[in-house]
Amino acid sequence: MVRVGVHVSIAGSIALSVPRAVDAGCDTYQIFSRNPRGWKFSDLDASMVKEFRNSLGATRIGPVVDHMPYLPNLAAPDGENYGKSVATLTAELRRCDQLGIPFLVTHLGHHKGEGKPAGYRQVTGAVNRALGDAPGKVMLLLETTADEKNSVGGTFEDLRSILDGIDERKRVGICYDTCHTFSAGYDLRTPEALGETLDHFDGVVGLSLLHAVHLNDARGELGGHLDRHEHIGLGSIGEEGFRTFLHHPVFRDLPLICETPVDERRDDRGNLARVRELAA
Repeated sequence: MVRVGVHVSIAGSIALSVPRAVDAGCDTYQIFSRNPRGWKFSDLDASMVKEFRNSLGATRIGPVVDHMPYLPNLAAPDGENYGKSVATLTAELRRCDQLGIPFLVTHLGHHKGEGKPAGYRQVTGAVNRALGDAPGKVMLLLETTADEKNSVGGTFEDLRSILDGIDERKRVGICYDTCHTFSAGYDLRTPEALGETLDHFDGVVGLSLLHAVHLNDARGELGGHLDRHEHIGLGSIGEEGFRTFLHHPVFRDLPLICETPVDERRDDRGNLARVRELAA
């Protein structure tokens, strides 16, 4: 069976994410380690860290994945925002280390009109500084994007250009977002299309660098560059697309995190159930 989960709230305490993940039926799950909509945050409380580790250790859930906050832009030109972005990345790596979380997922950001090569340099500089200032075993996962205007990370070639500039390459991998890559123009809805996409990925980036998946359907069309998530099977990728994806051996052993809506049509439990049905 696949390992699938959702993004879980840390309201009240990071430790409370564990029983919430259990209640939702997660095999794995993702959190923000702090408020994702601001720059300020408090240091982790030692007793809370211990409670989180003990609670998680009493379950069979894993791995837990942390996600960077929304405001940092690692591809931004030099300036206050870029400096705060690098500091946030460094802090998140350290927080993951404290919590025993093995993976930190990050968006790569936008180059603000400076061009992709400039964006690559900014991202690699940020990653190299952060990894150097936050030693440990936490792996940073670069998330694929929908290839929106001025973004970096939307093509496999973008990822390769960034990876080539990383000093500690053993601490960097890829988080494959199905909505984003589909919106960027990489099809996965048939065995033939998925095979071509993965052959391309393997030739440019390397399948061995895949460590997690954001499993989301897409509201936009193939190559539409729209970053809008939809319930599993109810978007442009569709049920057959996800059945094809979930049966491919490359993804069977990776943690699958749904970042799908919660609305009157379906909740987190409903999406987890649909994923397991399609993967069965």
